[in-house]
Amino acid sequence: MTDFATAQTHLATLKSWLITQAAPVWAKAGVDADSGAFHEALDGEARPVRVPRRARVQPRQLYAFATAHALGWGGDANAIITRGLAAFEADYRRPDGLYRALVSPDGQPIDETARLYDQAFALFGLAAAYKADPAAVRLPNQALTLLGLIQTRLGRAGPGLLTADDQALEPLLSNPHMHMLEACLAWFELTRANPWLEQADAIAKLALSRFVSASSGALLEHFDISWAPLPGVEGRIVEPGHQFEWAWLLLRWGALRRAAAALDAANRLIDIGEIHGSDPVRAVSVNSLLDDFSVLDASARLWPQTERIKAGAQAALMGRADGWAIACRGAEGLIGYLAAAAPGLWRDRMTIDGRYVDEPAPASSFYHVVCAIAELERCVTTFEGARALEAPVA
Repeated sequence: MTDFATAQTHLATLKSWLITQAAPVWAKAGVDADSGAFHEALDGEARPVRVPRRARVQPRQLYAFATAHALGWGGDANAIITRGLAAFEADYRRPDGLYRALVSPDGQPIDETARLYDQAFALFGLAAAYKADPAAVRLPNQALTLLGLIQTRLGRAGPGLLTADDQALEPLLSNPHMHMLEACLAWFELTRANPWLEQADAIAKLALSRFVSASSGALLEHFDISWAPLPGVEGRIVEPGHQFEWAWLLLRWGALRRAAAALDAANRLIDIGEIHGSDPVRAVSVNSLLDDFSVLDASARLWPQTERIKAGAQAALMGRADGWAIACRGAEGLIGYLAAAAPGLWRDRMTIDGRYVDEPAPASSFYHVVCAIAELERCVTTFEGARALEAPVA
């Protein structure tokens, strides 16, 4: 069987799991029946875990249900999205228009900090809601208003954006910029509005000039105010999952802007993730390396496996010879986390000896899994279409 045929088989397996198991379970148990907000986690018997709710989880779930519906799930996604978006606005939106970080299980504010990471996912969730319901004509303007607030309130004298509105809390980080790029590309694909492309351009160029190490080609995580890597271990961390995730985004942006440097950097990031960040014995991508590519944390969370799928499939679509093989290895790793749990749930962590940790399934992982399935389907379908066009006419 070819790597592409194997990718097709994995896609069918993952879609079936999503449509028949995961989406029904999370639609029933993962949504607060009273408020419409989304629970943080489900235990092994698919019961909600009553803990504070992070802002980032709410728009991620909007995306997950909207995309599951687009992939063939027949549940009432529109009702879930409508109620979930209303709850998000009511519980997390501050008077200044930015979104607080954390609320209690009954929606009371706990942490008023406006983090860039959470604002990026608010934009992304609004894009998912609008894609699911183009009649929601207020959403594009609402998203543009939020983008303007982010640029004003989290802007800085130099390039890039602050990590939070109280910057004393954290150093500058590459990761929230990645999700801003993801959200901007999603909105540009929907609206073709220039502000989204301009912000995407700024982030992609910052990534290529500062986040990606000129010496190793690796994408780093933690920076000082001049975008120099932090001293010590923090400034040396290289996360294989983020090598794949940034590669997926830079391949898309590079194709859009015809930027060869972005495509080259993206393929180098994939190489780093594959060669240095993946454990062939456990068939997973590990959590973190140092900048000399020695392993820092050999345990493995679920989400890097999903990013390996996305990067490999996108690279395959753009002509990379081993792209489908990379996507297949990611899918095989991911399926293990799904199979280790009750139907519709997942394990989130694997230990260094290959055991899955028995703990509640975090809702935040649903976005990663659904996005990987959606991207695998998009790339497989596009590749199939291209092959059909190339086939000789009988």
